[in-house]
Amino acid sequence: MPPVTLRISEAASLAMHAMVLLAARPGERLSTARMAEVLGASEAHLAKVMQQLGRARLVRSARGRGGGFVLARGPESISLLEVYRAVEGPLPAGGCLLARRICSGRRCILGGLVGRVNRQVGEYLARTRLSDLVDVFGRRRRAT
Repeated sequence: MPPVTLRISEAASLAMHAMVLLAARPGERLSTARMAEVLGASEAHLAKVMQQLGRARLVRSARGRGGGFVLARGPESISLLEVYRAVEGPLPAGGCLLARRICSGRRCILGGLVGRVNRQVGEYLARTRLSDLVDVFGRRRRAT
């Protein structure tokens, strides 16, 4: 079935959460293992997602001791839509829920709901910057 209705995959959700986590810890390199631990995710799956984000030039990585990932740009310049697209490609515009349209009428049984929902989600992702979400993971405790 073609992706005609917005579906946020685990990979896209993981990408968005990982990017916000990096934004919440400016200047700190985070390893895939550490991010997977914080996010409660598979390290192998997160590693694949981080590779995609690297190819999209949203993160930079360093190998070895003290290595890990950092944002490639400031969190105020990266939208959730960029992150989504890096993993999933373009957002679906809307359309029929079925793989092949079966209705012969001029109206959808959902009355255009699919298109409206996809537009609304797309607008939210486009206007929301990582910097808007840095408090999602709470404040970091300072060592005493």
